[in-house]
Amino acid sequence: MGARLLPAAPISNLDAYVSAGGGRGLDAARRLGPAAITEHLLAAGLRGRGGAGFPTGRKWAAVQAYESSVVPATVVVNAAEGEPGSFKDRSLLRQNPYGVLEGALIAAFAVEADRVVVALKQSFAEETRRVRGVIDELRGAGWVDGVEVIAFEGPHEYLYGEETALLEAIDGRPPFPRVAPPYRHGVEEVEEEDDTGKIVEFVMASPGGESVAPPTLVDNVETIANVPLILAEGPAWFRAVGTDESPGTIVCTVTGATRRHGVGEVPMGTPLRRAIEEIGGGARPGRRIVAAMSGVANPIVPEELLDTPLSYEAMEAIGSGLGAAGFIVFDDTTDFTAVAHAVSKFLAVESCGQCTPCKQDGLAVVKLLDRIRNSDASDGDLAAVDDRLRTITDGARCFLAYQQQRVIASIVERFGDDFRAHVSDDAPPVEPVLIAAISDLRDGVAALDERQRSKQPDWTFDPVNSGKAPVERLGGAAHPYGPPLIPPLVVEESTDTPPHPPVPGAR
Repeated sequence: MGARLLPAAPISNLDAYVSAGGGRGLDAARRLGPAAITEHLLAAGLRGRGGAGFPTGRKWAAVQAYESSVVPATVVVNAAEGEPGSFKDRSLLRQNPYGVLEGALIAAFAVEADRVVVALKQSFAEETRRVRGVIDELRGAGWVDGVEVIAFEGPHEYLYGEETALLEAIDGRPPFPRVAPPYRHGVEEVEEEDDTGKIVEFVMASPGGESVAPPTLVDNVETIANVPLILAEGPAWFRAVGTDESPGTIVCTVTGATRRHGVGEVPMGTPLRRAIEEIGGGARPGRRIVAAMSGVANPIVPEELLDTPLSYEAMEAIGSGLGAAGFIVFDDTTDFTAVAHAVSKFLAVESCGQCTPCKQDGLAVVKLLDRIRNSDASDGDLAAVDDRLRTITDGARCFLAYQQQRVIASIVERFGDDFRAHVSDDAPPVEPVLIAAISDLRDGVAALDERQRSKQPDWTFDPVNSGKAPVERLGGAAHPYGPPLIPPLVVEESTDTPPHPPVPGAR
């Protein structure tokens, strides 16, 4: 099967994109109208490729239902890829940013938004240049008339990729996850002046256009890149590959203990083992693959389950998850006490501290696993790891604490012999390993973000940790990551008809 999303070579300019069929999705959107666009996505069965796999059509329908009576919605493309092992979104932005932007413009039309924000990281220099160049091309060609399109550069933190934390960063605040979803608490900070001149803040959207506060639609890069093809070719075409519950293709990243590292597109339902072989070349010479892990978001998959199909339902059935399909591969040279320690350290450092058990129990697990890795532990330390993992999710407002609980528990369960050998002093200490985001992937080699080694739990790179959680250190600061991209909007009074933007043009 030929690639649908990921071309073999970067698309050089807008003319080349149109010559290859680009723009037909936006043309189809104009013919269909907002309601029918959402019906097409529901019929196609597209699910979010950012990790959770939520049905895209249902998300768009929710945003449409919470439309503001005064202020248009905003579309945010989540390009803040930071999941260890994943490089598929950045690959799409390097190879085919036109498809991503066309999908975002279709989304803006569907939810009657007047603004598209492509949210990248400050460290994504190449991708940011590419996106801004494409925006200029589309503007010059009249594609974005009536819609403001912005490339936003956000902070480095892992939690910036969580969609509510992403909106916080766009609003000029630290990337601390919210409780309310984006269709209820969007990116606009809306204030209304009442009859007395008093300013009242509206932060929650209501269904049926009854509120001033507008919703925001947040979709992952890969998710939004599928939209133009679904509208241009139809839901049946999209479902021609994949499974009933997980139709379409998936863009996978394979790194770790393989012959090469890479990003490739395969049909949903492809066995994980085959994806590792096709994209990563299989095991290194003389070695045997014993496990793979989808970033640090889902439990580890041992060798006997590597033939599991890459679909949301199949991966869930084995007690793991597809996640962002960024697979870190481990072979028979791996000591899994070091892997568990590295995963735990990454997540504990990246925890914001809004939920005390997530931060404190997480850091406690790191210390315990460090002792085990160093063969300086007892059976009591293994039991203590289990105890801490049971309480780490108490009061959690985002998924990070559950990642600690599920991933570490799966490694200990599947590779318990490694842990017992260190506790009984039968195994010598093992060097720490690095679990971190991919900073670049070229010529079959993934470079990991080495800064993660020295990052402190307070999110600084100081020689000594301050002992403060990020929420304590940054929570009271005025715009620690710069001013808000979208200033607060003051409206004088509500109107019955929102000032919706015109339909963006395709050509």
